Amino acid sequence: MPENHPFQLDRVRYPGLTRMADILRAKHRFAADIIDRGAALFGAEWADAFEPVLNALFPTEEAVTAAAKGYSVFAMQSMRLQAVFERERQYKAKTHEQASSEVYFNEQHMMQEYLPGLLLSHFLWPHHYRQIQFFNSAFVQAMRVAGATSFMEVGIGTGLYSGLLLRALPQVRGVGLDISPSSQRFTETQLAALGVADRYRTELRDVTAEPLEPKADWLVCVEVLEHLDDPVAFLRGLRRNMAPGAKAFITAALNAAHADHIYLYRNGGEVLAHLIEAGFTLEQSFIGMAYKPSAPGVPVPEAAAFIVY
Repeated sequence: MPENHPFQLDRVRYPGLTRMADILRAKHRFAADIIDRGAALFGAEWADAFEPVLNALFPTEEAVTAAAKGYSVFAMQSMRLQAVFERERQYKAKTHEQASSEVYFNEQHMMQEYLPGLLLSHFLWPHHYRQIQFFNSAFVQAMRVAGATSFMEVGIGTGLYSGLLLRALPQVRGVGLDISPSSQRFTETQLAALGVADRYRTELRDVTAEPLEPKADWLVCVEVLEHLDDPVAFLRGLRRNMAPGAKAFITAALNAAHADHIYLYRNGGEVLAHLIEAGFTLEQSFIGMAYKPSAPGVPVPEAAAFIVY
C-alpha cells in the first residue's frame, strides 16, 4: 500500500498561508507551527478555504504582519483568561453593556486585535474549523438542495460565515446585522475583496429591538449567546424574525474565557435547553473540543453548533 504523507503547503499555490506561517515562526514563537499543524490535520480543503480569505483581507506583507500580531494578542489574552477560569470555574463578572464599551465599540482594539484574531482563530483553532466543516456539510448543503435565495446573519463579527455562504451559493443574497461599526466595516471590506459584496448588505441593528421584514428563511448566528446577559430573550428575538418553516444555524462557545464572554455555558445541553425554551426544535448538532484536558475534570473550550427550526 502507498505511504500516507501529510499534506504540506506549496509556496506557489498558497502564498498567503506560507507568508503567514513565516511571520508566525519569526515573530510569534508560541504559534510557530500552527499553520503547519492545521495543514497536516485538515489538508487541502482547509488550505483552499483559508487562502482566499487571507489574500482578501491581508494582501500585503505589512497587513499579514499586523494580522499576526493581532492574533497573538487575542490568543495570549484568551490563554491568560482561560488559566484563571480553570482555577475559578467562573467568567469574570461583566455586563453586556460593559463588554460593548470595552470591546465592540473600541475601534482600535476591534480592528487591530479582536477581529483579525477572531477571524484567524476560525482556521487556526481545530474546534473552530471543525464547526465550519459542520456548517458547510449540514447547513450550506441544505440551503443548496433547497434552492435557497436569501439568508440573514445576526452578529456578523468578522463576516466569515456570511462570506462562506456567498461564495458557496452564487444565487443567494444576504443581510448581516451587528451592533458594532467595526464589525460592519471589517465585514464589508472582506466581502468586497472576495467579490461578493454586491449580494450583501449590512445594518447596525439590535435584532431583538424590533421585528424585521422580510423575515429570514435561513438564519445564521455564530457565537453570540455567550456574550449576552439574557440569551433566551435574544433567542426569542431571533425566532420572531424567522419565517414559517425557516432553519437556523446557531452556535455558542462553552467553557471559553474571553474578555467579552458573559454567560457561561458549561455543556451543550445547557445551550439546547435555552434553544428549546425559546421555541426552537433541534434537527442536528455538533460539539468539538479545543484540546484534550490537562487533567480529568479540567474545563476545556468547546464549540457547540445547532441546526434548529
